[in-house]
Amino acid sequence: MDQDELSGDVLGAAIEVHRLLGPGLLESAYELALERELVLRGHTVERQKPVPLEYKGVTLGDGFRLDLLIDDCLLVEVKAVDHLLPIHEAQLLTYLRLAAKRFGLLVNFNEKILKTGIRRIVNGY
Repeated sequence: MDQDELSGDVLGAAIEVHRLLGPGLLESAYELALERELVLRGHTVERQKPVPLEYKGVTLGDGFRLDLLIDDCLLVEVKAVDHLLPIHEAQLLTYLRLAAKRFGLLVNFNEKILKTGIRRIVNGY
């Protein structure tokens, strides 16, 4: 599955979760539901995957955790905020860079219409 197909499938899963649960829950609830929906669709999902932080050639431990890593290539950062801010996009871009992944989705479930809360971010390496 290419990245466009995978992104489309993940977005379809996110829309299904949003349709059933609606806005107003905590990020963790959406993360769990999205993980389940993606598994039902046949994807491999790693939730809260730790990523080591390397600094000047030294591993400093687990620097951060990825919300969802889909099929070992698409990173999904789940939010439940009033609205997405530039810092959220910067966070996902940094996660992509440090995890050496090419592309990711920022999904804010706290929107009346989910489509307005989705951003696709590409890491140019």
